[in-house]
Formats: sequence, structure tokens, C-alpha cells
Amino acid sequence: MTQRGRPPGPERIPFPLRAEKAILEAVKRCAAADLRSVNAEIEILLREALARRGIRIKPADKDSEGNSSK
Repeated sequence: MTQRGRPPGPERIPFPLRAEKAILEAVKRCAAADLRSVNAEIEILLREALARRGIRIKPADKDSEGNSSK
């Protein structure tokens, strides 16, 4: 059977976030402009901020993305 929809990506860990209303509204506007979810937009913003600080993120292993070779 063929898999439908988006392929599985790296494991996501739920994390509660509190933010000022104005910040969340700005993130929502950015997400809508880029056709992304708010969660995806926050992840991109975090990646950009880490990159500006010179912090590298290890790419996810294919095995840890939920892809099994069976």
C-alpha cells in the first residue's frame, strides 16, 4: 500500500511555550505568509537564531526519522 500525505520527518518532542501575545501574533503572520504552521515557523526561527550564534545542529539520522528498512 502506498503511503499518502507528508513523509515522516525527524521525531518531534512536544514542548509547552509561553510567549507574549504580540510575539505570537507576529509569528502567526510570518507562518501564514510562508504557508507554514506556527510550529514549523517557530522551529525555523529557532534554527536561524542558533545559526547566527554559530551553533550547529546535527542532522537527524534516517533511522531515527521513523523510517524502517523492513
